[in-house]
Amino acid sequence: MALVDRCVSLNPSYARGWYVSGMLRVRAGQYDAAIEQLAMSLRLDPRGYLAIPRFHLGLAHFFSRRFDQAAELLALSTHEFAGLPHAYRALASCYAHMGRLVEARTVVERLRVVTPNVIPSFLPYPNRDQRELFLSGLRLAMGEQT
Repeated sequence: MALVDRCVSLNPSYARGWYVSGMLRVRAGQYDAAIEQLAMSLRLDPRGYLAIPRFHLGLAHFFSRRFDQAAELLALSTHEFAGLPHAYRALASCYAHMGRLVEARTVVERLRVVTPNVIPSFLPYPNRDQRELFLSGLRLAMGEQT
C-alpha cells in the first residue's frame, strides 16, 4: 500500500493508481478509504473500464454492510462484465443478506451459466469476518441454512 500511495502522490491524476489503492484497502478492511479511492478512480476515468472498479467499490460497501449501495454497484458490474463470477457471487450474497432471496437465487442461476463452481475454493479476503459474511450470504442464496 505504501508504494501505491507514493504512486498517487506523485501522479494524483492516475486513475489506475487510485483503483489499485482502493482494491488493496478493501482487502485490508479499510472500507471507507477504499470507497473514497475507488470513487476517485471512477471520477478520473469515467469512460474507462468500469466493471472491475465498480465491483471493488460494491465489495467495500458490502463489507461495510451497506447492502443497498453494494447491490446497485455489483449489479452494474455484472451487466458490464457478464463473465466475472465473483461479482455474481457477491451480488447473490448481498441480496441474501438483504432478505431478497428470490433475486439472490436468480443471480446464482446466472452464475451457474458462467461457472459450475458457486462456492469458490479460494477467497482473496484475509479477514475471517469478510469471508464468513461473503460465504454465509452465498450459502443462503443457494438455499442452505446458515
